Amino acid sequence: MKEVTKEVYLKWYEDMLLWRKFEDKLAALYIQQKVRGFLHLYNGQEAVLAGALHAMDLTKDKMITAYRNHVQPIGMGVDPRNVMAELLGKATGTSKGMGGSMHIFSKEHGFYGGHGIVGAQIPVGAGIAFADKYFNTGGVTMTYFGDGAARQGSLHEAFNMAMLWKLPVVFIVENNGYAMGTSVERTANHTDIWKLGLGYEMPCGPVDGMNPVKVAEAMHEAIERARRGDGPTFLEMKTYRYRGHSMSDAQLYRSKEEVEEYKKIDPITQVLDVILDQKYATQEEIEVIDQKVKDLVEECAKFAEESPYPDLQQLYDVVYAQEDYPFTPHKL
Repeated sequence: MKEVTKEVYLKWYEDMLLWRKFEDKLAALYIQQKVRGFLHLYNGQEAVLAGALHAMDLTKDKMITAYRNHVQPIGMGVDPRNVMAELLGKATGTSKGMGGSMHIFSKEHGFYGGHGIVGAQIPVGAGIAFADKYFNTGGVTMTYFGDGAARQGSLHEAFNMAMLWKLPVVFIVENNGYAMGTSVERTANHTDIWKLGLGYEMPCGPVDGMNPVKVAEAMHEAIERARRGDGPTFLEMKTYRYRGHSMSDAQLYRSKEEVEEYKKIDPITQVLDVILDQKYATQEEIEVIDQKVKDLVEECAKFAEESPYPDLQQLYDVVYAQEDYPFTPHKL
């Protein structure tokens, strides 16, 4: 695995802080009714993404996930201004304002969504990996889903085919404990979700999803296995979300004390502690990073709010017409 250096820790801190503050701003915009529909925030789970990106090759690897999907494309290289614009339904968004919160997408940067149907992305991720194997691209697909989606039947079909065909895919369940609002203990007679891989003789195991180093180590091993042609791995990232399932979640299923306990192992705090303990940066240098992140988030919000809404004509430019069978090309 690539060495976890001073520079890596500083990048992790800046990236995870950006993701956290970016979504905090979205929460504020949601309350102002500037973000419509649902809004599912990633606060607390940032180490899962930071560690994975350290192990990935962004020139050919891909990622697909569920609807808690705002910060992943930013990590993959998408301009955060365009991500925020998409959330506000603006024409400058990643999908010209037509995808919204749950459907961020960027083929250019290898990010394949953003899927609103629970568990739908699991077989799609296997399909992307099949294409990589077929065309011999050398790429690996990171397929993420939540603990609730682990109960979907499509998971078993995808696992079976991925093992049968030795597809270059890493399946990752981000187990934040409660799915939409039901604890893991109430949805199955076992709590170790990673053991589902055992039925397919798929390499699998639990990972500390609050520590980016542990995530990076596990992801590196899984990605290298897939790249060698040895097939998939199933990892259970044990993590935690500080906010509700969505902004409309009253969180009656857990106590505030429980949330505060998990904040004691916040991934951003863990990384910052290492930076300060190892003297990778002074407090003054950290403050410079903090201000840089704050300024970027405000720039994203300003860009999104000042961007125009799509023209009405756009509705007609992105659908097929039947006049000349079977269709006419998209205008966009």
